[in-house]
Amino acid sequence: MEQREARLIVEEEKEETAPNEQLLAHHQKTKRVASLDIFRGLTVAVMILVDDAGGEWPMISHAPWTGCNLADFVMPFFLFIVGMAIALALKRIPDRLVSIKKVIIRTIKLVFWGLILQGGYSHAPDKLTYGVDMKHIRWFGILQRIALVYVVVSLLEITTKNAQTKDIAPGGWSIYTLYSWHWIAGACILAVYFSVLYGTYVPDWKYTVHNKDSPDYGKDFIVICGVRGRLDPPCNAVGYVDREVLGINHIYQRPAWKRSKACTDRSPYEGPFRKDAPLWCQGPFEPEGLLSSIAAILTTIIGVHFGHVLIHMKGHLDRLKHWLGMGLSLLTLGLVLHFTNGIPLNKQLCSFSYVCLTAGAAGLVFSTLYVLVDIFGLGYLFLPLEWIGMNAMLVFVLAAEGIFAGFINGWYYEDPHNTLIYWIKKHVFIGLWHSRKVGILLYVIFAEILFWGLVAGVLHQFGIYWKL
Repeated sequence: MEQREARLIVEEEKEETAPNEQLLAHHQKTKRVASLDIFRGLTVAVMILVDDAGGEWPMISHAPWTGCNLADFVMPFFLFIVGMAIALALKRIPDRLVSIKKVIIRTIKLVFWGLILQGGYSHAPDKLTYGVDMKHIRWFGILQRIALVYVVVSLLEITTKNAQTKDIAPGGWSIYTLYSWHWIAGACILAVYFSVLYGTYVPDWKYTVHNKDSPDYGKDFIVICGVRGRLDPPCNAVGYVDREVLGINHIYQRPAWKRSKACTDRSPYEGPFRKDAPLWCQGPFEPEGLLSSIAAILTTIIGVHFGHVLIHMKGHLDRLKHWLGMGLSLLTLGLVLHFTNGIPLNKQLCSFSYVCLTAGAAGLVFSTLYVLVDIFGLGYLFLPLEWIGMNAMLVFVLAAEGIFAGFINGWYYEDPHNTLIYWIKKHVFIGLWHSRKVGILLYVIFAEILFWGLVAGVLHQFGIYWKL
């Protein structure tokens, strides 16, 4: 994801995500929603998989532009989980001012860590340096998107807090009408997004190549646009808004479109640019920018709705009917919009079809885990994922963002590439299987995902968690 992209999580405080006995009526004591922890852990695991194995297996990495690969589900899954956590956590804080204070503090922490880890300051794990030129710091990123979505949806939830004390009848539309302001806000967000996306005039734009490995380093290029309502890589309103608001030197410099067929003959792999590649191929684009982040709020509102169902509906069957019906409807709508060429699936633009498809998929995955774990009691099959989900922020920083690997790589012998991590990759996995593709895949599964699952399990036994 733009590499390290979807490596983000908002880790709810342990006591905030624990639902009471009303949430899981078949239990008599307060406990966490195990399926939500496992879903979070599963998403972290998939995130690590696509980031660290996606280079060798591009079919699981981000789609270069339109389409939806495995990596493109990770960020919406996290936003959906954040939404469910908002509904479950804020209901436990009766004082609105206290809730607002906690939300603001957590938002500030998210922005801070976003700038440190994804703004360009950290160069881990491949480079043993740190620091960022403020002329080129990346202002937006995954954590910053989470912060924006989190503060908006949390404040919306706080303003409708009284609704959580009301009972509803199973079935019907009462769960929707009870939180009508959420859906009104979602409709307004969608209207703003569509208005800007299709109504904004995108002029020609100019950029400078900052990649020192490029033969065009330091050169300026002008991309010809002068259009309105286009959804192609160079001339869409999403990129235009970010270039104008954030500044062209402060957005992501290695977008996934560089792997598109228009840019390289090795597509979907990374490779040298074609001789006839369009001028925009070396240009920057922010996949977590302002307008696309506004659209992403819809995913979190849907997640909040699933949390409301968990709060208000007491029976497993009633919950599942609602979740599965909504999940299948969203998934179908997203596919229909894409395959009828109405609105293409596009993670970079956070298109409406993409929001529907990924939110629907998130609802179906969570529902499946809820049946297996919270109804049939098969949580022991997913213990490593549950442990990761309970300590997601720590795994995100140390594993997903490569801080731990960078620390290990700092202890090398003669050459920076002669480290314990490189040796394990080369001799234990790649050398043993005589295949780089298979070796890297197995390394990521066992030496990264399973390893951090066990580490998180040990920390869980000692009650150690990293909370924002």
